[in-house]
Amino acid sequence: MTDSVDAVAPEAGPSAAGAAAHRASRRSYARLAADESREDYSLRYAPHSYRRWSPPMVASTALGGIAYLADFAIGASIVFSYGFTSGVASILTAATIIFLTGIPIARACATYGLDMDLVTRGAGFGYFGSTLTSLIYASFTFIFFALEGSIMAQAMHQAVHIPLPVGYLLTTLIVIPIVFRGMGALAKVQAWTQPVWLIGLVLPFVALAFEAPDSWGAFTSFGGTEGAGSGFDWIGYGLGTGVALSLIAQIGEQADYLRFMPAKTEENRRRWNLAVLAAGPGWVVIGAAKQIGGAFLAFVALDAVGGTHALEPIAPQIEALKPWLGSVALPAAAVFVVISQIKINVTNAYSGSLSWSNFFSRVTHRHPGRVWYIFLNLAIALALMEMNMFAALNKLLGFYSNVGIAWIAAVAADLVVNKPLGLSPKYIEFKRAYLHPVNPAGFGAMVIASTVSIVAFFGGFGEVAEAFSTFIACGLALVLCPLLAWLTKGRYYLARENTVNGPGAEVPDLTATHLCASCETAYELPDIADCPVRAGAVCSLCCSLDAECGDVCRKAPTGEPVLMPLPTVTATR
Repeated sequence: MTDSVDAVAPEAGPSAAGAAAHRASRRSYARLAADESREDYSLRYAPHSYRRWSPPMVASTALGGIAYLADFAIGASIVFSYGFTSGVASILTAATIIFLTGIPIARACATYGLDMDLVTRGAGFGYFGSTLTSLIYASFTFIFFALEGSIMAQAMHQAVHIPLPVGYLLTTLIVIPIVFRGMGALAKVQAWTQPVWLIGLVLPFVALAFEAPDSWGAFTSFGGTEGAGSGFDWIGYGLGTGVALSLIAQIGEQADYLRFMPAKTEENRRRWNLAVLAAGPGWVVIGAAKQIGGAFLAFVALDAVGGTHALEPIAPQIEALKPWLGSVALPAAAVFVVISQIKINVTNAYSGSLSWSNFFSRVTHRHPGRVWYIFLNLAIALALMEMNMFAALNKLLGFYSNVGIAWIAAVAADLVVNKPLGLSPKYIEFKRAYLHPVNPAGFGAMVIASTVSIVAFFGGFGEVAEAFSTFIACGLALVLCPLLAWLTKGRYYLARENTVNGPGAEVPDLTATHLCASCETAYELPDIADCPVRAGAVCSLCCSLDAECGDVCRKAPTGEPVLMPLPTVTATR
């Protein structure tokens, strides 16, 4: 039983008998779902009382997740396919787009204590409209878990001759104990492994600077392995940018950490802004450098290991370290790869569990706990690894980019354009009680943009449009989101006024709490809605899981605000 109600189930309408029965009931959660030390407020606002980490600590933990070596493989694949000039231009263009769209999203997540899914709800998608984006995000986490896991299994195979299928299984199982324990465990793992990872990252490049100082010059004239040539080619540039843009949804994983950022104050303002910038869009600066660096290492190792193995990060690492470490190069490279992949895959598994939780809670109105969805995410990732998805890297990531960038660009357009212009509310509303099921502004923009770009990706509009399909997705989403918000006059953002903590409400202290009338637990004001069926306050998760209230809160006359007692203000913050 995931969650239960200890009374007669209410009727699905606003009748007096049904409302009375509903008010008398009490929701209780399964043990794992009720344990916030593991649950990490997976489906709700992260309260100030839980944000106990400093801005630098949150940023350091978030940046620990970008230790992945898929950047090396992606960068090498782009440059090998399209040559140095077109490939590097693709990587830098994609990094610029990811950085710019990531700034407003990172600030929103850190300011409001919300993950990417909840921000999407209030940034133009609506309550059920963001359900599809939960699947998009979940697919990002298991695709990249499979990619990273494949790289780790390759390292295990090289180092100790573990068969790849067995290695895939081991890379999947090793992260479960860490992810099961939540943010606290993830923060410790990222902090403890950071020094070793940094040494392993830098050492091959230092070795090549001394042992092969002319290799960079040769790399800049590299024409790829597919006959692209070393000059600039528009088609190759467009296709390469599409592959690199597959990483745009990484901002969602950064947001899963940024929601624990403490409140911004005058005292921590500068540190807060720097931490959000570094841990949010700042990841892509390091990411782009890693893509170019990975391509460089693969180029240097190309003659020694061949084109196929050069795309596997472990082989170029070994070749770069051999002059200095000799026979120790293999185990040293293997340790670096394993640590790197553990650092990223605990994040992939953690973020995937959050995304699946959001999806299934809305579809089924049940929540057994975040940790159960870890196994679903890992099972899909393991299946992809066993099917050797690494061999279809460029095509898979290029396709995913079209959907991912349409989603992220639509959210960014709402935050940057719609809210300042008054086309949407000035704040992020994520609670079911105040949202329409679907908002055509963001959701419509994403669906139209991704559909058109996918048709282009499969050649429906010619070769040039195929190469630039991700630019089509980005451009359409950025234009359509404000346009649709203007055409609909923004009326699909809010179903009714939020009188608890909305812009017009008098809220002297956001840390004040109300007791949820459903689960009888105290929650801070941003997590509370006024509920006419419960005749009082209800927390956002109980509101999401209620399958029998009939959404009467959004239907006049029962949708009028409910008078609630003054919230309780705790003495400590």
